[in-house]
Amino acid sequence: MITTDLFAASQPARRDEPLCDGAVVLRGFALADEAPLLQAIEAIATQAPFRHLVTPGGLRMSVAMTNAGSLGWVSDRRGYRYEAFDPDSGKPWPPMPEVFQRLATAAASCAGFAGFVPDACLINRYEPGTRLSLHQDRDERDFSQPIVSVSLGIPAVFLFGGPRRADPVRRVPLAHGDVVVWGDPARLHHHGVLALKPNHHAVLGDARINLTFRRAD
Repeated sequence: MITTDLFAASQPARRDEPLCDGAVVLRGFALADEAPLLQAIEAIATQAPFRHLVTPGGLRMSVAMTNAGSLGWVSDRRGYRYEAFDPDSGKPWPPMPEVFQRLATAAASCAGFAGFVPDACLINRYEPGTRLSLHQDRDERDFSQPIVSVSLGIPAVFLFGGPRRADPVRRVPLAHGDVVVWGDPARLHHHGVLALKPNHHAVLGDARINLTFRRAD
């Protein structure tokens, strides 16, 4: 019989990896919530299916997206913004699952940002070859609130730069269950994701799911 204590003792100790002042990678932080996270994502996508948004310049984004929470991030010819209703259905976005809220608050607290309560979760689905160009998250009202980003599925290389687009960029490998948190003074640092290489995850197949928690309002 394998006891809980023996099982816990067999797991490697989680390690944190600081990126800069205000930014850290919490390795494996989301693994304990893997099953409920994936179940919640499936339920959200049933209500608000993944879709490819269009940039203000008319380009189709390669990454598929949906949202959960009282506000959802959207993009179209009118610009980038948060909306309370899914533009495809006209209905409110699916509510933030409790496991999402708890994980985001705990990760932020672990990174030094106590009391973080997100009202928006942008859910991105990547496939091999898809990428996310360097950008800043600037559509939120309060930049004192951190960003919490959860990686699930196949590995990715996270790009983390500085406040200027021309600043040096660090390449950070991310695995299933890793969480990145960044806030003041790194809140407006540029970040992105390199094009994903072909890979396979036992549950998510050839996909990577990224949960990005924000305080939008």
